[in-house]
Amino acid sequence: MADDTKKWRSAAWFGPADRDGFIHRSWMRNQGHPSHLFDGRPVIGICNTWSDLTPCNGHFRDLAEHVKRGIYEAGGFPVEFPVLSLGETLMRPTTMMYRNLASMDVEESIRANPMDGVILLVGCDKTTPALLMGAASCDLPTLAVSGGPMLNGKYRGEDIGSGTSVWEFSEAVRAGEMSLQSFMEAEAGMSRSIGHCMTMGTASTMASMVEALGMGLPQNAATPAADSRRNVLAHMAGRRIVDMVKEDLKMSKILTRDAFENAIIVNGAIGGSTNAVVHLLALAGRMGVDLTLDDWDRLGRDIPTLLNLRPSGKYLMEDFFYAGGLPALIKSLGDRLHTDALTVNGKSIGENVADAECFNDDVILPLDKPLAENGGIAVLRGNLAPLGAVLKPSAATEALMTHRGRAVVFEDIDDYKARVDEPDLDINPDDIMVLKNCGPRGYPGFPEVGNMALPPKILEQGVTDMVRISDARMSGTAYGTVVLHTAPEAAAGGTLALVQNGDMIELDVPNRRLHLEVSDEELETRRAKWSPPEPEYDRGYYSLYRDRVNQADQGADFDFLIGSSGAAVPRDSH
Repeated sequence: MADDTKKWRSAAWFGPADRDGFIHRSWMRNQGHPSHLFDGRPVIGICNTWSDLTPCNGHFRDLAEHVKRGIYEAGGFPVEFPVLSLGETLMRPTTMMYRNLASMDVEESIRANPMDGVILLVGCDKTTPALLMGAASCDLPTLAVSGGPMLNGKYRGEDIGSGTSVWEFSEAVRAGEMSLQSFMEAEAGMSRSIGHCMTMGTASTMASMVEALGMGLPQNAATPAADSRRNVLAHMAGRRIVDMVKEDLKMSKILTRDAFENAIIVNGAIGGSTNAVVHLLALAGRMGVDLTLDDWDRLGRDIPTLLNLRPSGKYLMEDFFYAGGLPALIKSLGDRLHTDALTVNGKSIGENVADAECFNDDVILPLDKPLAENGGIAVLRGNLAPLGAVLKPSAATEALMTHRGRAVVFEDIDDYKARVDEPDLDINPDDIMVLKNCGPRGYPGFPEVGNMALPPKILEQGVTDMVRISDARMSGTAYGTVVLHTAPEAAAGGTLALVQNGDMIELDVPNRRLHLEVSDEELETRRAKWSPPEPEYDRGYYSLYRDRVNQADQGADFDFLIGSSGAAVPRDSH
């Protein structure tokens, strides 16, 4: 029995020598747990997102076993529990729609069950922010372990990267430069090992954010999933979480304002995904940290992109690991970061990288020879985006960063798909493609369709990039001069809903301006005739999501989930 002088949270379940304690212990013992595991030691929940339908996290059952070894070794009691698994590659209409649902699953699972600390097994894009958000709402000692990237993709003797090569190959097929058979041959070569995307897509970006925020151990970001050192990291995480419980090192002590500022700066330096903007805004909202969209622009504006990695550069995550990983890159940023920010291992982020080395300066570039001078996320405002829109300069075409063009409007994704391949589509390379009704409420769910494939008639001219504007997101593996997250979205009555074919739009990234050249009077006339799109579904989670989701500039979290509820022990169940 538990020592009543020592009260971990789990003691409320396993400690009492009464009927309820009997129930809680006895039914756990049917799994073969001996009585000494209920002696008052810390109980560690392992929050697992394994699923056959989430290929990126398909190795997590094995990873969890390594976590358990570490927990047992440190004198803890590991208990593994599943939560909703978000498989980016398979789920429709988009995993983003279910990020908030998964976060609720995590939050309620932690609060309702006997655990004193939590290990989050994260990997595929939305599993990372969803689990962090849910755990943040409980604020127990928590440590995140990413599943790691796949090994470099291989095709016909060349390295190919997740997502990025798909967009490249797809455009080549549509331009008549690559056969469909060759396109199909590349499938197996791209995804040839366990792990998530090995480009700097959202999965690798968020794994980097875990490390930059101080929520993961050093080398969490880049160690390949297939490398034995990933299992070692999981083992050491298991050991560490037990001590975090004893030290009462909660998420709120780590996820401070300084930690979020560090993450924004690191995101610029790695050429991270625009999706990180939405996820970190949502996470900050759960922690009560006042983080805004403008902070992303202010803190990232002068940060050089140092990581030469696709889609912004040429290498892949495996190369990044061999070059020294995120610790080497963080060290090179020096005093641009809050080096005294606390991390899960009890050390500051500065202490963690003090001995880090760069072993390939063509992968991790020196400060004086960056891949891009301004790698941070650009936040654009104007009458077309009063609440802001974002663009990733490191993945854009320099010549298009200041551009004025005629709008070619697609009312929704179905309209785009129906017309984009038409030979007589009225479009030229100087035009601006505009896609509506793909925001949080509009799709619904905020899908990754903002990097619209260019029309074949444009590709056939040898043009590979155009300015594209939407209220959608795009895959972190994508590239191009793409304006995203336009807020308010079209479905919520934002100005984007009022854009018509032929309207002139000005994009001025250096001055952070996105302007629709239509008078206020004309916009009001159009607004009077506008009506919101009819919802595709009107029940269940679809309905809840549409009615309660915030706009992109607030992280697209549910309005009723901002803030936290803590992890107070609920009333007895019997």
